[in-house]
Amino acid sequence: MNSLVLYGAGGHAKVIYDIILSNDMLLEYLVDDNPPADFFHHLEIYKPTEELLRKHKVIVAVGDANAREKIVNKLSGICAFETLIHRSAFVSRFSELGEGTVVMPQVCVNAEVKIGNHCIINTASVIEHDCVIEDFVHISSTVTLAGNITIKKRAQIGIGARIIPGVTIGEDAIVGAGAVIVKDVPAGATVVGNPGKIIKLSELSEQQV
Repeated sequence: MNSLVLYGAGGHAKVIYDIILSNDMLLEYLVDDNPPADFFHHLEIYKPTEELLRKHKVIVAVGDANAREKIVNKLSGICAFETLIHRSAFVSRFSELGEGTVVMPQVCVNAEVKIGNHCIINTASVIEHDCVIEDFVHISSTVTLAGNITIKKRAQIGIGARIIPGVTIGEDAIVGAGAVIVKDVPAGATVVGNPGKIIKLSELSEQQV
């Protein structure tokens, strides 16, 4: 039986722990920079140390992309990272998933999709053929990505969003819940509505508009 360590002890860790159990894997313990007094099922939580992490497969169970990236960089060279797919998910044999990525229940990932490292592909989302999802992206529950879409690093796609074929979502962009995206979204922009409209720009996105 494979054993894992979770880095993070918040709500996202609870969901990942459930996937670990569903896949007949073993959670050794959790580590967290600020351990809560108690956790789901009274699991053991420790302050992270190199000794606790070395020689284990680790999943960084932190929802925020920037925080997740900082933790991964801190752990570089100390531990290996596990890729986790819930047994109810469908992932095409012709697609690729990077290390540390978690695929939640009822997800569908179709052919020739490339998903980077430490991404979150949340419950019942659909990723159609030839999409490219870069590192640290968060695809929320029930999102639909049509074919040939590119999602750049650390972008977040909100619950129930729909994106038409061929669109690129820039780095650090946020697509709001339920949005329908029909054209490219610049880096750092926040887009909401149907059709999607930009409501906020970062300095980087202003340079691209």
